Amino acid sequence: MKYLFGPVQSRRLGRSLGIDLFPERKICNLHCIYCEVGPTGTLASRRALYTPTEEILAELDAFCADPANLAPIDVLTVTAKGEPTLHLGLGDILCHVRRLAAKPVAVLTNGTTLTRDDVRGELRWADIVIPSLDSVREESFTAVDRPAPGLDLTEIIDGLTVFSHEYAGKLWLEILLVRGLNDSDADMDALLSALARMRLDRIQLNTVVRPPAEPFAQPLSRERLEAIAQMLHGYLAVPVDLPHASPDGEPAPGLGDAPKVQAASRHEAVERIIQMVRRRPCTAVDIERVFQLGGPEQVEQLLAPLVDSGILHQREHGRQRYYH
Repeated sequence: MKYLFGPVQSRRLGRSLGIDLFPERKICNLHCIYCEVGPTGTLASRRALYTPTEEILAELDAFCADPANLAPIDVLTVTAKGEPTLHLGLGDILCHVRRLAAKPVAVLTNGTTLTRDDVRGELRWADIVIPSLDSVREESFTAVDRPAPGLDLTEIIDGLTVFSHEYAGKLWLEILLVRGLNDSDADMDALLSALARMRLDRIQLNTVVRPPAEPFAQPLSRERLEAIAQMLHGYLAVPVDLPHASPDGEPAPGLGDAPKVQAASRHEAVERIIQMVRRRPCTAVDIERVFQLGGPEQVEQLLAPLVDSGILHQREHGRQRYYH
């Protein structure tokens, strides 16, 4: 399908069926240096009908018509190559999903549009909203997130604060730290002060794990990340999740086993892998965890012809090889 992909194993959400509102090009109001999707193709702040909403609804109808398709899925996740709340059909999509599937619905957003009443109203249909806030200091925000002209950081923080108290679902805030750019003690002090005003259920603390849009975006050390996590947890009294602990990409403890995706044929497995790595770079270990193809070596053998033909590319990052 064009808009639906997965299920993929998410460390945050479990077995997630993705709903990609912008599969063809990245449309966003930020140009984050760490983005694993790559550079922003269309830097835009205006809400518009960027994708035919009826096509997304038709794919959802076709998928959900068979209960067996939904059985292995823990959550349906609305995302995009870019910022999904820029799409004017978001509210219709969320309402449609809630009617079709008795599964939780999550939305991933960069949080910049929560300044708008209409966006906050549409997001009330989601069970889980995961916004981002990487910095509350203008200099750091500009360096890391590279916003479109006209975005005001103070308004963004205020919008997120208002939403946190209006919204009745689960609110998990993601914070991504880049070494030397938004991880200073001054950054952390300002962040704690801003977050203290918000109602948060969880914090997803992250750093540059996958190949970023800009090669100069570097991850924090594990020790620094853990120290910041302890500080956030102690000050805000909410759970703080960290990225994968080990360099080989093994999931953090307690997240459960990945689903075994049964592909009817070699061709189907390849097609589904292509759809997955279109959304984010993956290692052979990542792919094996989802598709259970007999080991990372088997994954590499399966994908070698696609690399040779230029359909897939490989990139080294953090002593690992990613497919994209």
